[in-house]
Amino acid sequence: MTDHLAAAVEAASNAYCPYSGFHVGAVAVAPDGRSWSGCNVENAAYGSAVCAEVNALTTAVAAGDTGPSSVYIACPDADRVESASPCGNCRQFMHELGVSRVVITVDGSTSVEYAMGELLPHGFEL
Repeated sequence: MTDHLAAAVEAASNAYCPYSGFHVGAVAVAPDGRSWSGCNVENAAYGSAVCAEVNALTTAVAAGDTGPSSVYIACPDADRVESASPCGNCRQFMHELGVSRVVITVDGSTSVEYAMGELLPHGFEL
């Protein structure tokens, strides 16, 4: 398991998910190797919940990096990688910030890698 996948698994363990019970961790990685982690944070006002991917990416932006190249996602509660695929909002968020590669694991040892264009072939752009 890569260090970034291990960090995503660790971030997933910090998830606050009392409603879904679905832990998600993510790590945004800049081209220079710097990284920022995030986990999903649910809320009774469902629209106020924050996905792990957006949490990691907004942490990167707050640190001054607006161009992470990769995002690593861990979903230990998913039964298969397809169940761990990022939601549409996260896909658009990653697309807009220039993420080119997404790596997903459910068991922490095996992973599947996607090009951003595979996950969001026609992302919205201004």
